[in-house]
Amino acid sequence: MTEINRKTKETDIKCKLDIKGNGTSKINTGVGFFDHMLEALSKHSGIDIELSCDGDLHIDAHHTVEDCGIVLGKALKDEIFPIENVERYGNATVVMDEAATTCALDLSNRPFLVYEVNVSGKVGEFDVELAEEFFHALVMNAGLTCHIINERGRNKHHILEASFKAFAVALRRAMAKNEKLGVPSTKGVL
Repeated sequence: MTEINRKTKETDIKCKLDIKGNGTSKINTGVGFFDHMLEALSKHSGIDIELSCDGDLHIDAHHTVEDCGIVLGKALKDEIFPIENVERYGNATVVMDEAATTCALDLSNRPFLVYEVNVSGKVGEFDVELAEEFFHALVMNAGLTCHIINERGRNKHHILEASFKAFAVALRRAMAKNEKLGVPSTKGVL
């Protein structure tokens, strides 16, 4: 289990993360829809996450969402690396009614994000463009190469939830044990 606390002028975050968990979560960021997405990420990745954030929500949710991505990314990197005896690559397509989103990722230690989820507006009080900010902060700090592509959908809630769940399932599959692989790289290190 990794524990990270991060305090800035904009946010005060406390995080515990365990990749060997069973998908239990205790999330309180003050942003209801974002809490819902992080609970889904925890459940479908099998990662235990405790996360609380006291952020400057009187401005908006941007700093809260981005900084939570930073902290979760750092905790995930501490838990994953150095990697060995895991699949390394994972992908998943998740459907939520009319929406379908695919995530493919690599535990590469070379961070890169491709995010093709063309939605705008709000879900509840959540500005939907903040999902990209979250994933960018997460993958950059975790050392993941990640492609999240929405294939279809109309309902913004469904599209974003499919995105978070697809990321979670792809991550779970990438972290799956495979003793035959040792360090899963021809370089011998990631």
